[in-house]
This record gives sequence, C-alpha cells and structure tokens, in this order.
Amino acid sequence: MRRLAEIFGVFICFLLQSTFFQAFSFAGVVPNLLIIITSVAGFAGGKKDGMITGFLCGILIDIFFGRILGLNALLYLYIGYLNGFGNRVFYPEDVKFPMIFITLSDLLCLFIQYVFGFLLKARLDLPFYFLNIMLPEMIYTIVVTIIVYRPIQLLVTNVISVRKARE
Repeated sequence: MRRLAEIFGVFICFLLQSTFFQAFSFAGVVPNLLIIITSVAGFAGGKKDGMITGFLCGILIDIFFGRILGLNALLYLYIGYLNGFGNRVFYPEDVKFPMIFITLSDLLCLFIQYVFGFLLKARLDLPFYFLNIMLPEMIYTIVVTIIVYRPIQLLVTNVISVRKARE
C-alpha cells in the first residue's frame, strides 16, 4: 500500500510537470516537481526512500523525454540518496532546510544534464546555459516549492509513518 501511494505521488507530480506546468512555462522553463518529491522523500524517509523515489522519477523522464535510457534514472537515484543524508536533521516544520536541499539538488541535476547534453558535444557556453536555463528553472522550482512543499511533505511523511507503524 505504501509503495502504491509513493508511485501515485510520483505519477501525479510527473503529470503536473509535463502537462499543467507546461501551460505556465516562462521562456520554456518549467518547475521540476520531480526534484521536489525526490528531495522530500530523501530527507523525510532516508536514503532508501529517496533512492526509490528518485529512480521512479528518473525512469519516467527517461521513458517519455530522455535521449539516453537510464541517465535520468541514475541521476535522480543519486539525488535521492544524497538527500537521504539530511534525514537525521530533518524537521517537518522547518522550511529553510528543504529549500536549500531542493535548490542544490536542482542545481546538481541541471549541471549534470549540461555536462551530458552540451559539454560533451563541445558546446562550452556554461555562463549562457546557467543564466538562461539553470537559474530560471531553479528560481521557478523554488517558487513552486513554496506552494507545493506542504502537500508533498504531508504525503511523503504519512506514507513513511504508515510503513514504520507496520514494521
């Protein structure tokens, strides 16, 4: 049941990111809801939950939009794992901590996508990519995080608390 709720949450965030927020894109930039749910699962549930959620998010991106199957799955898996280190200092009432982790996760994700999507093709204009793609997406993701953080955090912590009660 817990895994079904987790899969449902990931699927809803994926649908929102790929449909609803596409209508509200600014200069082709949409917020990354999948980074938000992966980060929240990581620091609310630990490394394992972050990795599972990250893998689900990444494989959805790879299947529907990716050029290389498995790249985003691996990237999001690692982001979930790294956010899992914040589990020991996570307090659901604190909003600053998740904002910092989500921003750093989005920056890491965008930088690695730059490396594999542009840098390896000899497109070396990192300042242009940073100012026109990375920075606007990070800002947009943070603004959306302020709005959707509580519902996602409640979903993730309730799913985790149900699992811990059964164990």
